[in-house]
Amino acid sequence: MDHADPDLRHHGDVDAEPGLLDFAVNVQGDGPPRWLRDRLAETLDGLGRYPAAAHARSAREAVAGRHGRHPDDVLVLAGSAEGFALLPALHPRLAVVVHPGFTEPEAVLRAAGVPLVRVLTSAADGHALHPEAVPAEADLVVVGNPTNPTGVLHPAETVRALAAPGRTLLVDEAFVDAIPGERESLAGEALPDVIVFRSLTKTWALAGLRAGYALGPPDLLARLAAPRPPWPVSTLALEAVIACSEPAAVAEAGRAAERLVAQRAEQAAALAAVPGVDVLPGEAPYLLLRLPDGHGERVRARLRTAGVAVRRGDTFPGLGPDHIRVAVRPAAQASVLVTALADALTAVAA
Repeated sequence: MDHADPDLRHHGDVDAEPGLLDFAVNVQGDGPPRWLRDRLAETLDGLGRYPAAAHARSAREAVAGRHGRHPDDVLVLAGSAEGFALLPALHPRLAVVVHPGFTEPEAVLRAAGVPLVRVLTSAADGHALHPEAVPAEADLVVVGNPTNPTGVLHPAETVRALAAPGRTLLVDEAFVDAIPGERESLAGEALPDVIVFRSLTKTWALAGLRAGYALGPPDLLARLAAPRPPWPVSTLALEAVIACSEPAAVAEAGRAAERLVAQRAEQAAALAAVPGVDVLPGEAPYLLLRLPDGHGERVRARLRTAGVAVRRGDTFPGLGPDHIRVAVRPAAQASVLVTALADALTAVAA
C-alpha cells in the first residue's frame, strides 16, 4: 500500500495471529482479574432482560463519582470505538485529526464525507503537539493523549489550547489510566465543547466486552448520541463500567500503572541496546520503534516466523514501513521479543 495512503482500518488485532506471542495489541493481560470476572458473572442471570435504565443511570453515576463530574456529563459507550463511530452526528464542517494517532476517527469521518485535514507531529521534536498548526476554521479536532502509537503524553495545557469558540475538541484518553496519577488528563474538567473518551479495554483486559465512556457537556453528548439505537450498551458492559469506576478498582489500576513504568523502562532499555533500533521515549503501555531503513517489512516477517507479533507502523499517517509498535509486557516475554528482534535484524542485514 502507498505510504501516503495508509490502511486506516488496520488495527493490531490483525497482526496478532493466533499462536503468536502478542506485542501487537495493547491489552494488559489475557483477561480481567478474578474479582471482575466474578462481578460480571453475577449479572449473567439478568441477560434475559433488556439493559435497565436504572443500571445505565448507575453506570453514569459511578463514572461521575470517579471523575468528580455530574452524571449528565457522562455517556456510557460500547467501547471508545462506538464513540468514534458517532462523530459524524456532530456534523463538522472541517475536521482535524492529529497524527500519528489512532486511525479510526479519521476512517469514520472520511467514510461520512466530512472534509478532513491531517496535522502531523514530527519525530524531530519528539512528536510534540503544536496547537497553532491546526487550521483556525476547524470545528472538530481529535487528538490522543497519550498518543497511539507514539506514546507521547502531551501537557494538559497544550491540549486545552486546541479548544476554541465554535470548535469541538475530542481528547482520546484510552491509555491515560496506565499512567501513574493519570497525569495531564482532562477527564475531571468540565470544559466547554470538550469531550474526553475513556476506555476500559486496555487496563482491565476487556477487549471482547466493549466498554468505555465519554465525558463532556450534556448538550454535546446528546448530539453525539442522537443516532444510537435503543439499549446500545449491554448489561455486562454497564456492570463493568460501574465496577471499574469504584475506588478499589481505581486504586488497583493505579498500582498497575506504577508497575508498568518499571516494565516499560526495562523493555525500552533492552530494545535500545539492539543495534539499529531507535526507541521513541514515551509514557504509554507501548513503545514505538524505528528500524533501519528498508528493513521493516522483512523484520516483521521474520518475527512472525519466530512466533512474535508486532504492530506494523505504516498504517499510521506520518509513519513508514520501518516503524513498529510493541506493547509493554512482563520481563520474560519482553526478553523473547528482544532476542527475536536482534536475530531478525542480523538475518536481514546479512
